[in-house]
Amino acid sequence: MTRFLVVLTDVRPVEGEVRDERRDPERRRQVVGASSREAADRIAGAFMALGMVRAGRQRVKVIAVGRRHGAVSVGGD
Repeated sequence: MTRFLVVLTDVRPVEGEVRDERRDPERRRQVVGASSREAADRIAGAFMALGMVRAGRQRVKVIAVGRRHGAVSVGGD
């Protein structure tokens, strides 16, 4: 079962030509876990209604974490 994280971050100015989220991630304001994609989308929709997101100062990200649907387990799990 895949779990999802809904992350509300601050938008930062671009330094250089590309953003490198692994080296310098945006500051997280809120992180919420969801057990289904539908729940994650509803939470993300609520975050997208916030004034700071609508003004472009914050962004919402939905990230899949954990096992994928239909993944084959190894070792008898």
